[in-house]
Amino acid sequence: MEMILVVDHEKCTGCRLCEMVCSVRHTGVNNPTRSRIHVIKWPKEGFELPMLCQQCEEAPCIAVCPKDALSRDLVLGRVMLNYDLCIGCKMCVIACPFGGMGIDTVVQQVIKCDLCDGDPACVQFCGSGALQFVPANRVNLMKKRDAGWKFSELMKKSLEAKN
Repeated sequence: MEMILVVDHEKCTGCRLCEMVCSVRHTGVNNPTRSRIHVIKWPKEGFELPMLCQQCEEAPCIAVCPKDALSRDLVLGRVMLNYDLCIGCKMCVIACPFGGMGIDTVVQQVIKCDLCDGDPACVQFCGSGALQFVPANRVNLMKKRDAGWKFSELMKKSLEAKN
């Protein structure tokens, strides 16, 4: 069953624990700049958004890689980076429309989310539930439930305003 990493910005508190956990898991050190996930903050708008590789079906990073260092892992549905083939040209970083590809400036390598081999550490430590690793077919149901709940709240407020 294909799983997908879902980000709910409404639940994100901006604690950045996901960044710390990711950097420790992949590099052994707590350095958020070396993380594969980054929490982007919009203080004026009042929200935070964890950004990471979206594991695109038609992945631009795969398409532009001149050495075929990026490929689809059919078992987990993720885009994998083969460091033995990567020449560090950073074309994938430029091509990614979501900023999901990054550069570890300490070791001068391209980095991206690998879903922690099917058990994302960021999800395990996300106390607010902003990050979830769920079956792909459940994502649509989750969105429908959220939209239904929001609609029902609006209807309640509308009825209260009339009374």
